[in-house]
Parts: sequence; structure tokens; C-alpha cells
Amino acid sequence: MAERSQTASEPGNDTGNEEAIGGNVSKYTVLPNGYSGQPKKGHLTFDACFESGNLGRVEQVSEFEYDLFIRPDTCNPRFRVWFNFTVENVKESQRVIFNIVNFSKTKSLYRDGMAPMVKSTSRPKWQRLPPKNVYYYRCPDHRKNYVMSFAFCFDREDDIYQFAYCYPYTYTRFQHYLDSLQKRNMDYFLREQLGQSVQQRQLDLLTITSPENLREGAEKKVVFITGRVHPGETPSSFVCQGIIDFLVSQHPIARVLREHLVFKIAPMLNPDGVYLGNYRCSLMGFDLNRHWLDPSPWAHPTLHGVKQLIIKMYNDPKISLEFYIDIHAHSTMMNGFMYGNIFEDEERFQRQSIFPKLLCQNAEDFSYTSTSFNRDAVKAGTGRRFLGGLLDHTSYCYTLEVSFYSYIIGGTTAAVPYTEEAYMKLGRNVAKTFLDYYRLNPLVERMTVPMPRLRKEKAPPCKHPPLRGSASKVPNGKGDKKNSLNHKDPSTPS
Repeated sequence: MAERSQTASEPGNDTGNEEAIGGNVSKYTVLPNGYSGQPKKGHLTFDACFESGNLGRVEQVSEFEYDLFIRPDTCNPRFRVWFNFTVENVKESQRVIFNIVNFSKTKSLYRDGMAPMVKSTSRPKWQRLPPKNVYYYRCPDHRKNYVMSFAFCFDREDDIYQFAYCYPYTYTRFQHYLDSLQKRNMDYFLREQLGQSVQQRQLDLLTITSPENLREGAEKKVVFITGRVHPGETPSSFVCQGIIDFLVSQHPIARVLREHLVFKIAPMLNPDGVYLGNYRCSLMGFDLNRHWLDPSPWAHPTLHGVKQLIIKMYNDPKISLEFYIDIHAHSTMMNGFMYGNIFEDEERFQRQSIFPKLLCQNAEDFSYTSTSFNRDAVKAGTGRRFLGGLLDHTSYCYTLEVSFYSYIIGGTTAAVPYTEEAYMKLGRNVAKTFLDYYRLNPLVERMTVPMPRLRKEKAPPCKHPPLRGSASKVPNGKGDKKNSLNHKDPSTPS
């Protein structure tokens, strides 16, 4: 690779020279040094001024090589991972090397074969670049920051090419998806606006259940699911869509689940961050998943709205809030897996391992061996940790993680790259696992529809929780509730 001039930033500055990046590039054409005149074919034009776009600066190193700088999250220079940009005005057979030079993370799945996504106007389906064309290394020319370089050959002059960190899932796509569900007029599907973001985007809340469960005075067993609190973790939205698609379907399992459970789903907790192309933060630079303890109604309005709803349900004697699952994507690990809490009560600790063990039996890409239960201090402000301390002993709170890159099926060593469909399949399997957990299988078997089972990774043996009843009788088993909001963290000894 060609030598590049050293940047003028001070040694020890870990912002990756982001002080010079004020926003996304907008139809920026890179011209050779000393060139004057109109751009020619092959003078590449970069753009990231579109929804969920991210590219802050472009520097040409040589005729074939370009340094690309990720725009940091708004109001927070620490996070630089997500990129999403287009390139046009290319020449046929033009070969380039793109170096993304200012990643804020040192560990990355790029070291394990992950590759950027690409599509073009004539080939609109996202594809991964060949891993052999991708390199991830510490670069002395960029203050020993980690750099991801990839080689690419443009093959169609009239195409506009788009490159991204992972499959994009925009706020607009999400709104169109919910609009399409709403138009189906399903009596077991309700869409509400729980609140608005700082930039006045909708915080959607979905309720999926049989209408009988919503009648006044009815006792409810609630499963609460959230996603996209970290906006760059786009697999979260695909998994969440898989859950929703299955639950609103006419599959016999979905029908049984709707009869017995109430699913509350807030699929996009950080709509501003998603729209802006941030990786981890909101418009104002907050990592919302560290503010569950005391979210501000003006700085963290979406989080505040969800927390208030959960507390309201928790204090309703007719509602048993049985599960809280927050869906994320992981940048350094393979497969799907879960994080759970550690409790002083050993029996409660053992009971919460049942759901991930069952999910491991249903989903070939879910790994129970990667699932862990912890009380890390840095996780104290997360939804899983806060709600684990708030809710009573019959409730279970998890973070569901899924790899940005791939999964390894038990008994093999080959990595299988995730596709949009594979992420949604994991979501469907999450939904199906509630059937096993509540032992509702006999009701489905009466419909003479066999339940598909996958068992690629051998899950540890598990027993059903003693506090859950059979399909005909599942007691709430709710303990006394505390009306105070000053609840202890589950890791704090009583």
C-alpha cells in the first residue's frame, strides 16, 4: 500500500482525528492532486447523506487507495463502528482499496472472517464481500488504530454501489413494516404510540394476543420484548421482525401462544440513533442501555416511556410480567446467546437457565455454552440488570445477543454467515420456545401439526420450573410487590 502523510493530531488522542469530522460526506468527489476541471469517470463520488448513512471523511492515498473515516456517534466521539455509504461515478473494472481507519473497537469479527456488505442499483440484494479480500490490522500510520481494508472491483459503470457494516434496517423500513401489519386489521394485533424521541420520531408499542386476554379484569401473563436500543445493532431488528411475523401468523403454535400470553413489543427504542446512522448512542450522545436506573423524560424519553409502562404493569395485580428480553447484536462473538442475572436465591438462579436451554434445542444457531449469567458493574444500568432487581422471583430478564457475522453449528467448525432470513428465523425460534416453556405442546398436537425440532448443539438437561403449571393451569405465583422505585440491584446482597 502507498505511503500516507502523517496526520497532525496529537499523540495519545484516541478520537481517531474525529475533531475534523462534523457530519457525513455529501456527494463528495475525490479528485487527484493537482487536477483541475470537471470530474471524469473513475473520480469516485462518495455519499452518506441518507437515512442511517455514516461516512465522515475521505482521503485519497494513491490512484487506487482511499482512507475512509467513520463519523462518530452524534455528541459522542467514543463510538465509531457503523458505516454505510455509497460510491458512484466509477469506471468499469476499476479496482480500489478502501481502508476504514478509525474503528473505536480493537476486537472485531473481521479477524474471524467477517466482511462488509455490498449491493448496487442493478443487484439490490445485499451480499458479503469475499473474506479473502478483507484485512483487519493495527496500522502504524494511524497511531496504531485498528484498520479494516478491503479490495473491490467495480464492474458496472452506471451502478451506484453501497457498502455497510451489516445489513441496514432503517427507521423508515420499520415504519412501513408496521403500517403493512396494521392494514391487515388483525384483532389480535394492536399498535400504539407509547411516546416520541427527542427528534419527534415514534416509539411504537405492539401488543399481540387474543382479544379475550385484553378484556377488563382478565389476568395476563406478559412477555415484554425490546430491540434496537443500540442503533447500529441492526440484526436486532431482523430478529424482532421474525418474532412478530411468527406471532401474528396462523401457525398453530402462534395461535396457542396468543391464547395464553400477552406479548408487548417495543422493537425500536432508539429511533433517532437509527435514523442518524449512530452505532451505540442517541441523538444527544447517550448510551440508553446505561440509563435504566433513572431515565430522563427529556433526554431519554423513549426509555422513560418504556420503564414507566413496565412499572405500571408490575404494580397491576392482574398482570404477571413473566419475561423481559432485550435484543442486541454482538461484534466479537459467534452465534446467538443470552446474558442473564445472578441471584442470591440459588433456586431462582437455576430456574432462569431453563429458557435458554430450551431455545438451544429449538435453534441450531443458538449456543447455550456461550450463554452467561453475570453481575458486571458496567452492566448495572442495563434493562436486564435493572429489571432483574425490580421484578419479583417469578420474572426472568435476559439480553438476547446475536452475532453480526455468523454462527457455528454444534459438532462442526465451519462458520455459517448470517443472512437477513437467518436472523428472522432465530426470532421465530425464540417465539416457539415459549410453547415448550409453558408446556403448551399438547394443545398444538391436537391440531395435528408437528412441531419442527432442531438439535444441532446438545443442550444441557433441563427441568421445567416448579412454579409453572401445566397447559391447563399455569399459576401466576406473583409475590408481594414493592411500590417504591428504589429497588436493589440483583447483585447486591440483601
